[in-house]
Amino acid sequence: MAVKTITIDMKAYEILSRHKAAGQSFSDVIKERLGKRMTGKDLRALLAGAKVADETLDAIEVRVRARRRHGARPPKL
Repeated sequence: MAVKTITIDMKAYEILSRHKAAGQSFSDVIKERLGKRMTGKDLRALLAGAKVADETLDAIEVRVRARRRHGARPPKL
């Protein structure tokens, strides 16, 4: 396997280190976090097994209708 040496700053190293599990290499972390791209097909497969309560769907519908009537507003923090 070919290898390539890269230079990262300490902040990037700390972030990468936090995501690294025991026995996992930095290469593994990078590939796990950045290597995969989700496609529409992946999303469809994921949603096929999702179960959403009717109350949740009703609440989403209420929000969507309200936004159509009143337009977008910044979130209340």
